[in-house]
Parts: sequence; C-alpha cells; structure tokens
Amino acid sequence: MARQQQGNQRRSNGGAPHQAGSRPAGKKRAGEVDGKREGAGRHKASGPNRRPSARAQQPMARVAGAYIEGRRAAAEALRTGFPVKRALVAEGEDRDAVLAELVADVHAAGIPVLRVPRSELDALSSHGAHQGIALEVGAFPYADLADVIANAGSGSALVVVLDHVTDAGNFGAIVRSAEVVGAAGVVIASKRAAEVTVATYKTSAGAVMHLPIAQVPNIARALEELKSAGFWTVGASEHAEGVCWDTPLTGRIALVMGSEGDGISRLVLETCDDLTKLPQHGKTESLNVAQAATALCYEWLRQNSR
Repeated sequence: MARQQQGNQRRSNGGAPHQAGSRPAGKKRAGEVDGKREGAGRHKASGPNRRPSARAQQPMARVAGAYIEGRRAAAEALRTGFPVKRALVAEGEDRDAVLAELVADVHAAGIPVLRVPRSELDALSSHGAHQGIALEVGAFPYADLADVIANAGSGSALVVVLDHVTDAGNFGAIVRSAEVVGAAGVVIASKRAAEVTVATYKTSAGAVMHLPIAQVPNIARALEELKSAGFWTVGASEHAEGVCWDTPLTGRIALVMGSEGDGISRLVLETCDDLTKLPQHGKTESLNVAQAATALCYEWLRQNSR
C-alpha cells in the first residue's frame, strides 16, 4: 500500500521531520470516522422545634473548581506535589487511623484543612466515594504543546491527540492508557471537548497528575507542529486501508483519535500522514474511542519494544 510504503520510506530516512506541504499519496479526504458511531453527539434531620445550627446556616464549602476525592487519589496528589488549594475533611472521622494519617500528610505539606459535615462532601462528590476527604485543586494546570514535545525527548515517543472527544469517561480512560504505556503527553481541543474535571481524576485513576495534557485551539495546526518535531501523524479510521498490525508505528508517533459521534474531522484527517484501524471479526459494530485508543497505544508499545 502506498501509505504504508511511504511510512517505511520515511523511517528508512531516519525519521526526519516533515517538510511543509508534504503529503503521502492516496490519502482519503472524505469524512472518515474513527470507529463506528456510538450514538453520542459531536457536539439526620432536625426536629420540628429545633433551630438549625450555625453550621447549617452557613453556605456550603464548595466553590467553583475541581476536586480530587478519595483517599488513594488524595495520597497520590500529595506524593506527586500536585497543586492543592485546601483539603475538605469530614467531621467526626478522627478515629479512622488511615484518614488521620492522610490528614497529617496534608498538614505536613502546608495545605489548609477545613473540617466539614460529611453531607457537604456527599454534595460535591461526583461518584459518592470521597471516603471522607476531597482536595480542592481549582483549575487544572494544562501544559503547552511545547511542554509535551519537550517531554518526548529525541527518541521514540507517543503523543495521543484527541480530535474533540467529548465524554469525560472516555477522556479519562484514554489518558490512563496513554500514561500506562509511557506516552509523552495528550493533546486536546480547547473548545467543544472534554476537559480535566473531578470525573477525569477518577476515570484516569490519577493519570492526569502524571502526564502533560495540552489544550490547543486548533488540532490540525498542533499536528503540523508535531510533524516539525519529527512525529509521524497516524489517524484511527474505519476506512483505513490497513490494520494496525501492518501499519508502521515505530519511532515518534502522534496517534489521532476522533470524537465519539463524528470521528476525525475532515481537516484533521487531511493533515494525518497515515490512517490505520483495528482488525474486527465479530458482529459488534465497533469499539468505543477509549477502547480503540487503548488497543492502539499498546500496539505502539509492542512495535517499539522489539
């Protein structure tokens, strides 16, 4: 296949950075899709005579921002030095030795601790498993694309680029897979795309604290910058001519995954050097974008572990 031959030729030339305007022959320019459609669019009570306590009359401790909730996630945030504004800890949990030790670590890190009714933690929790503690982290510190490229070093590297993935669960799962295989970073769109939220901390199992995540205004332009840094851009599309087992994924790869509903957009698709897909033999329509990204991340790892 012409695209695969060109990929091999590029690698035989030492994986040199792309020249402006270069495109492999035979590229599909129709609105190809990264997997089939999934159906998601692109786009203790008080008695009647008891007066409420002063605490009950106060506003909830929750403020605008994001929270890392749960003991394991909180401990990981402290271990990695993740920026934390303050910790909200449930009242009446002093006999819990594990939580007490964690709170001691919070104090040791110089982070303010606010004791609140457990009901307040229940109200801010995204999944009801805060385990008596939540760390307020405010806005997530996104990286620049240059930071992701710098983290890639000069050798083989993987950068996962998400073309408007909108589901927070999918986003978190992709970040987790990317971090596990050793990716240099993840690139997402700054608008109309899932962002790092409290749900993402949970679904990524804390991976967002270990991996640079860059927000960019233009995915196609970001791919051009990655090309200039020596990356070969590969889009996941059901209309690709070859499967991932036969697609060269060695070296510096920017893996592009499309949105749940529309896949990779036309302009981004045209910017990709190559397309690939997962082999499929069953009757189920397709994997979702998070599952597909995980499989392709591991194929990159396999090819670069030879």
